[in-house]
Amino acid sequence: MLTVIGLLSTTFGVSVASALLPLISIELFVVGLLLKGPEIPWWVLALVIATGQIGGKLLHFYAARGAIRLPKVLRRRADREQRPGRWRDWMQRFRATCRQRPLWTGGVLLISATASLPPFAAVAIGAGIAKVPLSTFLLAGFTGRFVRFGVLAAAPGLVGTWL
Repeated sequence: MLTVIGLLSTTFGVSVASALLPLISIELFVVGLLLKGPEIPWWVLALVIATGQIGGKLLHFYAARGAIRLPKVLRRRADREQRPGRWRDWMQRFRATCRQRPLWTGGVLLISATASLPPFAAVAIGAGIAKVPLSTFLLAGFTGRFVRFGVLAAAPGLVGTWL
């Protein structure tokens, strides 16, 4: 039988893995963990998952910024960045909007991190490309992920008290 520390360590690892690989569902893992019934406070579980999720999404964020060198097959060709085009123009306008409207940027990050609409993985990449400040990404992303998984972890207890 796993100890509480072992369960939290496993939960952290799965949350990082699910942040990196969309085929892994941390939500299903949490539901299975809660069905097993460990005596872990909901907020501790949400804190561990949010930390792992943001840690994994930071890799997407930094890769999109160009701070992490990706394998050759995932990199853009250098000559593509030199040519003008609609995508490049749109990204320049998007970067300017993010700089000019930091509350809007933080709101989009918060909503995406909480509801996953638009998918938080895509928003993390977009935030990296747009060079959103790291503090904005961390604060909004962590808060949203904590709320999302806090609600999920607290749901069985809340439903139990209502019934």
